Amino acid sequence: MKKVIILDFGSQYTQLIARKIRELGIFSEILPFTASLPEVQKQAAGAVILSGGPQSVYDQDAPMPSIDIEELEVPVLGICYGLQLMSDLLGGKVVSSQKREYGFASLEIKTKQGLLEGLGDHSQVWMSHGDRVLKVPPGFTVTGVTENCDTAVIENQKDRFFGVQFHPEVIHTHQGKKVLSNFLFKIAGMKPNWNMESFIQRKVQELRELIKDEKVICGLSGGVDSLVTSLLVKKAVDKNLTCIFVNNGLLRKGQFESLIKTFRSDFDLHVVAVDATESFLRNLKGVIEPEKKRKSIGREFIKIFEREAKKIGDVKFLAQGTIYPDVIESNPVTGPSSSIKSHHNVGGLPRDLSFDLVEPLKELFKDEVRKLGMEMGIKNDFITQHPFPGPGLAVRVVGEVTEDRLKTIREADAVVIEEVRRAGVYHDLWQAFAVLLPVKSVGVMGDKRTYQRVVVVRLVQSVDGMTAGWFPADPSLLSRISTRIVNEVNGVNRVVYDITSKPPGTIEWE
Repeated sequence: MKKVIILDFGSQYTQLIARKIRELGIFSEILPFTASLPEVQKQAAGAVILSGGPQSVYDQDAPMPSIDIEELEVPVLGICYGLQLMSDLLGGKVVSSQKREYGFASLEIKTKQGLLEGLGDHSQVWMSHGDRVLKVPPGFTVTGVTENCDTAVIENQKDRFFGVQFHPEVIHTHQGKKVLSNFLFKIAGMKPNWNMESFIQRKVQELRELIKDEKVICGLSGGVDSLVTSLLVKKAVDKNLTCIFVNNGLLRKGQFESLIKTFRSDFDLHVVAVDATESFLRNLKGVIEPEKKRKSIGREFIKIFEREAKKIGDVKFLAQGTIYPDVIESNPVTGPSSSIKSHHNVGGLPRDLSFDLVEPLKELFKDEVRKLGMEMGIKNDFITQHPFPGPGLAVRVVGEVTEDRLKTIREADAVVIEEVRRAGVYHDLWQAFAVLLPVKSVGVMGDKRTYQRVVVVRLVQSVDGMTAGWFPADPSLLSRISTRIVNEVNGVNRVVYDITSKPPGTIEWE
């Protein structure tokens, strides 16, 4: 299966390029800009895209590819910085622009061939650049311009190099998907053969070849990712899979008991239930820093898995529900981006792990995992549940995690979910939850002064969790949530609403 390789030069939109290409039925994968030619070639690339980036090609520390792009032997598309980089490497000239373009622009088409075939005149595009190509490289022609950019689209049909100064991957570029489609299908000649059915077939075969007759354990978290992982592995190895569901004391109200029943009755999974509340809370005592919390929780999970594996005997593999955003946010491996936070199933693993890891979903975005789950017969109610972090409520208690604070956030969280469902907006949201702050505020209850805790309500909308916007909730919904929390949750006298998008904030507070 031919795929598109995206070399990441640090753009905030790199993951969006990958998503848009997958939506067109082509599998795409992100590699760091430092990837070598053999690394790219072994990926069976049918095309290569050079992403955008925040730097200038003439900067001393500008990210430069490790490969000679003329040796790629497949069509190459440069986007924003990628176009400027391509121009610089192939003999053109890039300079700082006197008139910078940030935001909307109108694209005037000079030649309706190649990238711009079938596009309408004066189509809206999204610009974000402070440099421009002063001289295009030999063999290139300009096929599109804007008011402030006379090299908005450049093409070399003979050598199959193409560049756009705008961002075709963002929704603000009205015909961006058409531009990508022209590049993939008309120029690169690729076939749309990426779908969930083909993914299942390929992944099950890979798992069978990898695992053979060995035993596997899979840690269930209660979320979609780990359940889909377990069903994929079960499809591949059947009775050689044992699932382990751990009550770490950090789950939602009633979650452990209800999910055990669901896993066993609805999915016919062999599940070992472990109550390890005491050990998790003991290890979290006095821990305040978020990364230390995550890693402490990750280490404790592994200890339990190792202990349970000994009881089973001869377990070689550990399957986990790691997905693409987990890898991207935990590790700056896809480019010059910074690590945001570790996920307990990525950053909390010990170096001397006694299992071989199996992560069948690590190529997929969250919405793709949900489509995969539906393809595998998981009911819509389970598929559409909001993501729940691997470290559970520990990252929704800011500061030290204690049994008393967990009780408070568990009750407040239940109120938020109940009211969001009652208002009919649960499925409009990516996540809805409460956060407990390590501060107190003065209040008045029953004509008496109080000095109690503060709860934050967080409602966000997103497609894949990589970016998110705060939800403009109806004031009546927020009022009901606030009133109920203050009245029903002991020790809380103030409720506030978080209106921070991602970026600059993350969805979770820790």
